[in-house]
Amino acid sequence: MSGILDGKRILITGVLMESSIAFHAAKVAQEQGAEVILTAFPRPTLTERIAKKLPKPAKVIELDVTNQEHLDRLAGLVREELGSLDGVVHSIGFAPQDALGGNFLNTPFESVATAMHVSAFSLKSLAMACKPLMSEGGSIVGLTFDAQYAWPQYDWMGPAKAALEATSRYLARDLGKDGLRCNLISAGPLRSMAAKSIPGFEELADVWNTRAPLAWDMNDPEPAGRSIVALLSDFFPRTTGEIIHVDSGVHMMGA
Repeated sequence: MSGILDGKRILITGVLMESSIAFHAAKVAQEQGAEVILTAFPRPTLTERIAKKLPKPAKVIELDVTNQEHLDRLAGLVREELGSLDGVVHSIGFAPQDALGGNFLNTPFESVATAMHVSAFSLKSLAMACKPLMSEGGSIVGLTFDAQYAWPQYDWMGPAKAALEATSRYLARDLGKDGLRCNLISAGPLRSMAAKSIPGFEELADVWNTRAPLAWDMNDPEPAGRSIVALLSDFFPRTTGEIIHVDSGVHMMGA
């Protein structure tokens, strides 16, 4: 049986652990017929080890999205491996420790700037670095954490995700003429590498224990990975600038 990504070439960032949403996006993408290439920073060797657990081998390229030299060379390196791209997954986010965990009012601008650069501006940077490889159009998919609300402990990552969501809409506006779609998945909390960096994560995640209409499993990233693959496919040909929630329904619940 053919898969929904048969013949497609996909670049995926953010594969840090087997528990990463990006790992499951890569796994499902390969199962659905895609050729996958990964990027990693700051430890490509870690991603190379995790990549061995994928169904098929996947090349790993070092990419610091805040380094213009890395961005400038990306298209050439990917072209050597795959020739072109049909899809890109942005699964990148970072905030210094003093920007998280209840320190919102005391975080210095330098830390806020880092969070914004890595977590939001990088979506534009990655899209433009990959655009020369997507002359036939394609799909860009990023990951957010619902920025409508002020979450416990999340602090400056909240405004960073809000900036990411706005960036996605503006990319959708400006890249649509080139046949490029840009959408986001808003996933519920998962016990990933990103979660481990948030002090008091369990307090934030406890919201899902009391408000989710559908049972939410913080140890299961596959539903989010599957949703990414769906957006990478041709089954959403006229959907762009959208945020699809994969959060067991918490986003639509009242108090």
